[in-house]
Amino acid sequence: MNWLAALQYLTDSQEPGVLITIAAVRGHAPREAGAKMVVSRSETWDSVGGGNLEATAVARARTLIRTSAQAPELLTSRLTDTAPNEYGRQCCGGEVTLLLEPLATVRPHIALFGIGHVGLELALILSRLPVHLHLTDSRAAQLAPERLAGLAAGASTVHLHPVPIPELTLPDLPAGSHIVVMTHDHAEDAALCDAALRRPDLGWIGLIGSSVKWIRFREQLKAVGHSEVDLTRITTPIGLPGIRGKTPAVIAVSVAAQLVEVLETHTFPAFQKDSVALQTSQETAD
Repeated sequence: MNWLAALQYLTDSQEPGVLITIAAVRGHAPREAGAKMVVSRSETWDSVGGGNLEATAVARARTLIRTSAQAPELLTSRLTDTAPNEYGRQCCGGEVTLLLEPLATVRPHIALFGIGHVGLELALILSRLPVHLHLTDSRAAQLAPERLAGLAAGASTVHLHPVPIPELTLPDLPAGSHIVVMTHDHAEDAALCDAALRRPDLGWIGLIGSSVKWIRFREQLKAVGHSEVDLTRITTPIGLPGIRGKTPAVIAVSVAAQLVEVLETHTFPAFQKDSVALQTSQETAD
């Protein structure tokens, strides 16, 4: 497998990695400028020249992976008898500068339950982000290709789950997945909240709706065995406090902003950027 195939492999397997490129060469060196390799936690693909140069670069790349570093960095090595080295002598006589770039191969998973008016608007926004976007609805028509055509141009990978019982999708979601519950049926919402709380490995759990809805849900969830601590895992109402609009697009923007904050907190590389400070709230259901 060459370095290019390795990028796809790490993306498909959701593994972190670092791309190493020879940025500049002065004098003699084992490889030319532009040569590349990819490093993961346990494997490497292709080569930037072997010897002390490559071993030092691989060690540094794995430190970047271990510390979840996001910023690229330059590493310069002199290939002479007098240059310090840890992995054997390499005396080609030149100097090599390497560019180490942490890869955004680990993408978060976001699952939307209920692709009604708000759900579709939210899916359209999130589809522009580098995420795995799971869409579930018990109404097959809500996931019809023509209705979701606007998602195709985005950066996300979309997974459709047209199932009559939405909570059956939950066991298949990867650990750490963030979920938003916004179906057309409060009974479905309650069943989804119950099932989500039974998976302690899930990430953020958001529930659309009013404070009155949550009062009723709390009693139902406590009646089936969930503790007060369990209930604190559910965020409701969803959206950032401050915006009062209740149109589907406004609610979707507010919830998307809240999700971006969640993703940044979980240190996904694609979301380590300045975000717009949106203040919103939402007291309605789709």
